[in-house]
Amino acid sequence: MSRKSILLKSYDLSGLELPNRFVMAPLTRQRAGKGNVPNKMMKTYYSQRASAGLIISEGSQISQQAYGYNDSPGIFTKDQVKGWKKITEAVHKNGGRIFLQLWHVGRHSHPVYQPDEQLPVAPSAVKEDGQIRYRGKKLETVTPRALLTEEIPGVANDYADAAVNAIKAGFDGVEIHGANGYLIDQFLQDATNKRTDRYGGSIENRSRFMKEVVEAVCNRIGKERVGIRLSPGGAHGDMSDSDPKKTFTYAVKSLNQYNLAYLHLVEPFMESAHLPQEMKHAAAYFRKHYNGTIITCGGYDFEKAEEVISAGHADLVAFGRLFISNPDLAERYKKNAPLNDWDCSTFYSNGKKGYIDYPTMKEEDERILGMRYCCKR
Repeated sequence: MSRKSILLKSYDLSGLELPNRFVMAPLTRQRAGKGNVPNKMMKTYYSQRASAGLIISEGSQISQQAYGYNDSPGIFTKDQVKGWKKITEAVHKNGGRIFLQLWHVGRHSHPVYQPDEQLPVAPSAVKEDGQIRYRGKKLETVTPRALLTEEIPGVANDYADAAVNAIKAGFDGVEIHGANGYLIDQFLQDATNKRTDRYGGSIENRSRFMKEVVEAVCNRIGKERVGIRLSPGGAHGDMSDSDPKKTFTYAVKSLNQYNLAYLHLVEPFMESAHLPQEMKHAAAYFRKHYNGTIITCGGYDFEKAEEVISAGHADLVAFGRLFISNPDLAERYKKNAPLNDWDCSTFYSNGKKGYIDYPTMKEEDERILGMRYCCKR
């Protein structure tokens, strides 16, 4: 039995027509090849999921300095651009739309990832708790080097150069990764930003880097091709802020001036028990502060997704693990079909298992028909 729902309605995303409200969330899968070049297996993975209203790619490093995860793709070399181009062509051929996520991990790195084994960079020399994974090993985090004031515009330009490369690679747009404890988030939150120059101190100053990145990217590829992801009050990577409500309300309001394609909000979950009650549902709280399209993400099932759009708190809903295990998620929803379970052990492993071997409904039907045919012979 097919169902009709607001999730299946089309949506105009700054002139890009989306056939449904299902967004494939950016998902780090660590399957890139030598030189962090997107490969044939990634092409299969993304093209399998082209029926999503919009695909947001896994985070892609904007420079060598931006790296913090092995086998994650980049978007700053010619070979990386060529590798991504094969993927976007396959997604478009299958009727899909795809944005690339621009990523700089900041302090969440290690000298093993850095040019000449230098220290990773961050707003301030504040060490992250925990460990960094590298080639199956767990390495102790290091204290990062604080970026010099004069270096910061160059990092913002790295985002813009990477955005240009993304368009060359055939992407429909880019998402600036400003969430989950990575570089832009490190500038925004005062636990990791102890600067005393124009990039630190006041909320206006701590938001300056985010706005400079947004301006640089918009100026190079056009605002209608640019989204940004924030995780208001998120505690990922031991992040915190003394006044998350004030900080993120200012940050979100300041984005209105750019008329971006969208704002992508990560719901805080239980990890952010310190948040004011009204912020614990990010989409509902920030809806009144943001004028444009909102994508919400984090722990949604179909019922909650329908509710958040129907309530007007968000326009699109991003799904992560459900898209990992169900390439044809929107079609399964439409037909009220059973869902495949995901296998957590393969999220960050190598190879095809748990990556491109989850069956679509069509493949399941063909397998059953094949079994019936064999039984009749």
